[in-house]
Amino acid sequence: MTFAGIAALVGSKLLALIPMRAIAAASGPLSTLGWWLAKSRRRVALTNLRLCFPQMSEAERETTARAHFRAYMQAALEHGFLWNASGEKIRSYVTLHDEHEWKQFQQGENRKPVIWLCPHFIGLDACAIRISVDTSGCSLYSEQSNPDLDQMMLAGRTRFSESKIIARTEGVKPIIRAMKSGLPFYYLPDMDFGARDSVFVPFFGVKAATITGVSRLAKLTGAAVVPVIATQRSHGKGYDVRFYPAWDKFPSGNDEADARRVNAFIEARVLENTAQYLWTHKRFKTRPPNEAKVY
Repeated sequence: MTFAGIAALVGSKLLALIPMRAIAAASGPLSTLGWWLAKSRRRVALTNLRLCFPQMSEAERETTARAHFRAYMQAALEHGFLWNASGEKIRSYVTLHDEHEWKQFQQGENRKPVIWLCPHFIGLDACAIRISVDTSGCSLYSEQSNPDLDQMMLAGRTRFSESKIIARTEGVKPIIRAMKSGLPFYYLPDMDFGARDSVFVPFFGVKAATITGVSRLAKLTGAAVVPVIATQRSHGKGYDVRFYPAWDKFPSGNDEADARRVNAFIEARVLENTAQYLWTHKRFKTRPPNEAKVY
């Protein structure tokens, strides 16, 4: 094992021993340090907020970005707990709500594949690991350059049930096979992967390269699309994970209209909890032809 792998493993085990409220308390000063050290990510977050919320004052955008850094720092430190704690402890820390919204498609005449549509809020890993305590599913992941770190992340995310994590480089066929075998697919729909297989549709009024994979995969598999959002509670008190009703008439047959629907849903949830969305991601990295770069 490499030095980086050993350090990550030891660090993960040590973090698992720290009470969650202590981690939440430490996240404040650590996020302040990160705010000043991670200059490029700070610029990205402030640029995203400026583009999405031009009506905000500069001070309001900075307050939101700082709150995001704090929530993000807490979520990052909580991985020690999430990757090592027992299923019982994870159940008590992360609460699931409205599971009937997707479980109705697991039995009887309604039985069909399911896509859990999970946008990039900072609790998405807590959400995925909590679901896996009780339910097998499948999802994609990006391989890490360090093999030890890669293995540790995979082990942390698949230690419960019979979940499958598929490398993004493997393409769509393993996903379809897993879904048809009965595994719901945990899908993150709001990353900028470039213009290929994307359409430019508004996200808070700004054209964003939005993947059409949600509608294409739903069409290929006949899956029900059930959104799910994880919200971080304050003071290290855990997360609430809420499943939303499955989308009617989706896919519509129009990839652009479907992508607009995905973004509109995410916008509505962002307005409910703005600081916990992943503002440090370069959501507008890919620009339409003849439009200037924003980062």
